[in-house]
Amino acid sequence: MVSMKEIAKKCNVSVATVSKALNGYSDIGEETRNYILKTASEMGYLPNSSARALKTKRTFNLGVLFVDEARSGLTHDYFNHVLESFKSTAEAKGYDITFTSGNVSGRRMTYLEHCRYRSVDGVVMACVDFTADEVQELLLSDIPAVTIDHICDGRISVVSNNIQGMEDLVTYIYKKGHRKIAYIHGDDTSVTKNRLGSFYRTLQRLGIEEPDEYVRPSFYRDADLAGERTGELLDLKDPPTCILYPDDYAALGGINEIRERGLRIPEDISVAGYDGINIAQVLEPRLTTLCQDTAAIGRIAAERLIELIEHPKTTVIEKYTVDGTLFKGASVKTVYPPRGFK
Repeated sequence: MVSMKEIAKKCNVSVATVSKALNGYSDIGEETRNYILKTASEMGYLPNSSARALKTKRTFNLGVLFVDEARSGLTHDYFNHVLESFKSTAEAKGYDITFTSGNVSGRRMTYLEHCRYRSVDGVVMACVDFTADEVQELLLSDIPAVTIDHICDGRISVVSNNIQGMEDLVTYIYKKGHRKIAYIHGDDTSVTKNRLGSFYRTLQRLGIEEPDEYVRPSFYRDADLAGERTGELLDLKDPPTCILYPDDYAALGGINEIRERGLRIPEDISVAGYDGINIAQVLEPRLTTLCQDTAAIGRIAAERLIELIEHPKTTVIEKYTVDGTLFKGASVKTVYPPRGFK
């Protein structure tokens, strides 16, 4: 590795001057600073992370806590895009990321212990059980943290606008003429509560009374259970004309069940998903869905976490809401006149 002493010799300046240039001190001339930085870059100089940590009291390492129920990891169709955006934003600002799973060489640690073991400067938390004791332990610690799609007191949160997203989706389906709209929702989380509440509220605003049998519980990213719930809805004496799913991946299970029964989408039954994963746009017909802005969610989470780490006294703890976009696709049929019109 190239040392500051070698850079000093090349530039014909003192080691102290090289140190000041590399560390952004203001008491050297701009021309000298730029010359040293240019020379250091050409020589392939990289700062020693341990030395930088001692000097700045930071490791420039961010923890990522991501443990979903399905254990899908980075294959998760929605959160992998959020985390990719988070990663690229953090790296552009000079930070590395470390996944804090609680396991180190086969030894079980709490999430807080793992964060301290890796000396992370801060942690982003997504797709975890926020009611779990060790998650709460981390949230209540002094480690800077940002949560994604969950609001916690005293912590910065970045959330998708699920209330507006569901309203936009249901309103679009209503305008297509549907009045018998079913909803297979995900497991009991704050995201589900917001979407379900918005679903009922939007139907109420539109003058539709929703039968209890049209709303069925399921899990996120569970295609098999979504297929079962779809069968239950289709077997009703008065089945819905359109079915909403908790996410696009789960919608695939419903689509399979519909087609196995010899029914056509959207001619015989309409469907809609949520999230806007890539596969939704290549299905035939293209899936009507609500596309979440994963790039913005990940970027904002990284920016706010780094701001909290570098400027703890001036960073405001608040909620950041990111709007999604309706993708109309072609899986919702236009009904004329609207069935069950009110």
